[in-house]
Amino acid sequence: MDTMRVRFWGTRGSIPAALTAHMLRDKLVHALVSAAGHNLDTPEKAGAFADTLPFPISHTFGGNSPCVELLADGAPRVLLDMGSGGRPAGLEALRQLAGKPGEFHIFMSHLHWDHIMGFPFFTPAYIPGHSIRIYGCHAELEHAFRRQQAPPSFPVDFSKLGARIEFVQLEPGRHYEIAGYRVMAKLQAHGGDSYGYRFERGGKTVIYSTDSEHKLDDIAQTDGFIDFFHAADLVIFDAMYSLADAISVKEDWGHSSNVVGVELCQLAQARHLVLFHHEPAYDDATIERVWRETQRLEEITRGEHPVQVTAAYDGLEIAL
Repeated sequence: MDTMRVRFWGTRGSIPAALTAHMLRDKLVHALVSAAGHNLDTPEKAGAFADTLPFPISHTFGGNSPCVELLADGAPRVLLDMGSGGRPAGLEALRQLAGKPGEFHIFMSHLHWDHIMGFPFFTPAYIPGHSIRIYGCHAELEHAFRRQQAPPSFPVDFSKLGARIEFVQLEPGRHYEIAGYRVMAKLQAHGGDSYGYRFERGGKTVIYSTDSEHKLDDIAQTDGFIDFFHAADLVIFDAMYSLADAISVKEDWGHSSNVVGVELCQLAQARHLVLFHHEPAYDDATIERVWRETQRLEEITRGEHPVQVTAAYDGLEIAL
């Protein structure tokens, strides 16, 4: 049985959010204060000390908008959404391909700009010999990609791209065999509609469910997602808002919460919940706090089936 891996290239929602100079300075100040009294006179000692610091001080959750990669031995590259994280994903693919032609399968949750904005910077699209198939359930799929590269929005028209690019419209609720995966799309509540995906391969299941607003008082909708998530090894879940925001000031904004993610995964007996599509206004410390609170919530509400909880960050890789 081959090993599936999931690599996160972009984990922010709505718009990319860079680490600012002020934020970086705060991290350095915290690290320097923590280092008082330590003898850190070599890179090795300093590195070992840095490894003891809390994640939001020694690292960052990153700032790219959504792009996730599925990797499996012998399978073509599969990318989920093409936000600004698509740029580093494409560069790394070219590095690994080392001049050989690549085959890319891109699944789109929806066509809002934060999910397509990376494609004009996806370098494999410019190189003859590469094959790119873009899948989605929206009738406007091809139009959205072409429009964002049309004048005056971008200097290189879509027609100038060198790779062989195809668009494939999928039907939600139907199973497909694509790139070595069994794939099914599901309609989600979001402005203009979005679609979650269930990927199955070698006895492992990954759910990609971003830009979806879950209202647990809708029993039929909830039951549908419990079935969709059922026994998944990994659920990548839109946890952009707090529950309080999701049911009050930001109700009907098309996003969900960490609390709902835990409840759905518990009901579906999923194994691992990944908090995703982070609010761009949140700094690293805030995302860390939400993550730890979510872990505590899972612990105190846990039944017979524990759910591991992780906060996605740009560069995270999970093996299944």
